[in-house]
Amino acid sequence: MTSKNIGHLRLIIIFTVIIGFLSLITPDTNLKILDINILQFVLLYIWLVQVVAFIFAFIYQTEKYYDFIGSLTYSTSTLIVYYSLPVKTHTDTVLLALVLIWSLRLGLFLFRRILEDGKDNRFTKPKQSFLHFLQYWTGQAMWVSFTCIAVYVAMISEEENTLTTVSIFGLIIWIFGFTLEVISDAQKRTFRKDINNKGKFISNGLWSRSRHPNYFGEITLWVGVAVISVTSLNGIGYVALISPLFVYALLSKGSGIPLLERSADKKWGSDPEYQAYKKNTPVLFPKLSNNIENTNGNSN
Repeated sequence: MTSKNIGHLRLIIIFTVIIGFLSLITPDTNLKILDINILQFVLLYIWLVQVVAFIFAFIYQTEKYYDFIGSLTYSTSTLIVYYSLPVKTHTDTVLLALVLIWSLRLGLFLFRRILEDGKDNRFTKPKQSFLHFLQYWTGQAMWVSFTCIAVYVAMISEEENTLTTVSIFGLIIWIFGFTLEVISDAQKRTFRKDINNKGKFISNGLWSRSRHPNYFGEITLWVGVAVISVTSLNGIGYVALISPLFVYALLSKGSGIPLLERSADKKWGSDPEYQAYKKNTPVLFPKLSNNIENTNGNSN
């Protein structure tokens, strides 16, 4: 086994072990599915879905369903928890609705985009290697588990059937973040569809205030979910509030922004307009004022 494959295998094991540790954040409950604690069952389900999907993706050498499977896993895992609850509260219903709205919207958006593009450059080399490709799929299992852990734990925990002021505040944060993500994605999709913008980078709309406004929106909406969830948590369940911190770390330090920034530097690093855009536009957190000229001709 090569050193690269050993590295991929190590990450696969680490991702799986982390999911195992998340299963320990179990509220005091007797809820079980197939005689397995409900949280442990749903985390196992998430892992198995990704592994089964990987097998088919590797056999047919396709990455087209990667993001869609991830989004679908969000929806189905949350539905499993929700419909296993003997008593469903208003908070449980709100959390379910928010996860379904976000995951289905994002999943369909990404699936439509890859059908239009024909491929996802992230997987050009990884899908040729069994362990490297599996690393991506087990990483996605960890991504879903970590991101949604606060929702699962909040639903399983006992709570009063009422929406508190804190929950409503969290809902407002979620709406703000979701709106930012949807508008950012729509602006970029419209920009890319214009053949006159081929080979250019986007620098108008929300993209004039942040180089990655869609990611800022996604981080913000998961902060809103965590705020809603906090009213239902207790004891070890508070550990689940790590969810938005994980989303931030993943997108800003992991497989999100760093990859896109390197790709953008490779394409437009020598372009004076891009250099000015990069210098004057924050990488993530949007600036309130727009003090650079809109060149209206550019796409990450």
